[in-house]
Amino acid sequence: MPSTALRALVIAAALLALLVTAPLAGAQQSAPSPAAKTPARKKAVKKPAVRRKKASKPAVPAAPATVGIAEQQPSVFADPLFTATKIHDARLLVGWNGIFSSWQRDQIDAWLSAARAAGVDPLVTFGRSRTDFHQLPTQAQFAAAFQAFRQRYPWVHLYATWNEANLSGEAVYKRPDLVARFWRGMQASCPGCTILAAELVDLPNIQAWTSAFRIAAHREPAVWGLHNYLDANLFTTSGTRSMLGAVPGDIWLTETGGIVSRHNNSKVQFPEGQAHAAAATRFVLDRLTALSPRIKRVYLYDWQAQPGVATWDSGLMNADGTARPAYLVLKTRVERLQALAARRRAAVRAR
Repeated sequence: MPSTALRALVIAAALLALLVTAPLAGAQQSAPSPAAKTPARKKAVKKPAVRRKKASKPAVPAAPATVGIAEQQPSVFADPLFTATKIHDARLLVGWNGIFSSWQRDQIDAWLSAARAAGVDPLVTFGRSRTDFHQLPTQAQFAAAFQAFRQRYPWVHLYATWNEANLSGEAVYKRPDLVARFWRGMQASCPGCTILAAELVDLPNIQAWTSAFRIAAHREPAVWGLHNYLDANLFTTSGTRSMLGAVPGDIWLTETGGIVSRHNNSKVQFPEGQAHAAAATRFVLDRLTALSPRIKRVYLYDWQAQPGVATWDSGLMNADGTARPAYLVLKTRVERLQALAARRRAAVRAR
């Protein structure tokens, strides 16, 4: 075959081959490979619902103990340094039959009137007669005196049955059963009042005395009083703990404080002095009141020292009215406790 013809034949064959293979190649290129295929739709996985956290309510701090003053002189309520503390609670000790004595009644009138005018809530504690120290009243005599007191001062609603009832020398020292009957009579006469079962001293006989009282009372008192001078001035906690273990009710420290000086021939020895009294006051307010939430109140005794040599001086103020170191401790601690009480009220309102 001539070369020209042969060349034309080869070219024609090549073109034909190209026309045949081109569609196949295009088909191979356009056909998706198994790996290129659209993946199967995955089954939707339901996500767990996210719970929105509720806004947490503010924690309610524990209620701090209320701080008051135990003081016999009504002049305390007019003292600017007392007003500066913003204290609204005070304690008065009266003879159980003082309401029947004109001079004692005048003193009670003056004290309660001054407290009321100052917006101070009084706690009235009954104790031995100021005219006959060793007179032991009958249940009927005590009831008559209490009813007369209530009639003259119907706005007073806090009472303590007997002062330092477990102290040797008190008329009721060996008669917890009689004090229990006094207490029950007071409750019956004033059901809306808060009546402390008795105020006791932090002595070893607390367990036995309170046990005899509770048996005679046939019911559990809601509140007891304690004078824990031993713990306060020796910087111990055993007496206060003993009282907490002896009774299930709340405890009010109705007399306590640091000793500046004593001249009462007591066999119990305390450290003394203004610096010591300040340290003891700090210990009471920081440590002793924090022993239990059942310790609801503390009344520091007393406000101002008397002129001259006194048998007992635990005053927060000097006789001339100037402040002692213990007063500064009291003021700073009360400010802190009042701020805590305000935060607690705010937290309660927010709940």
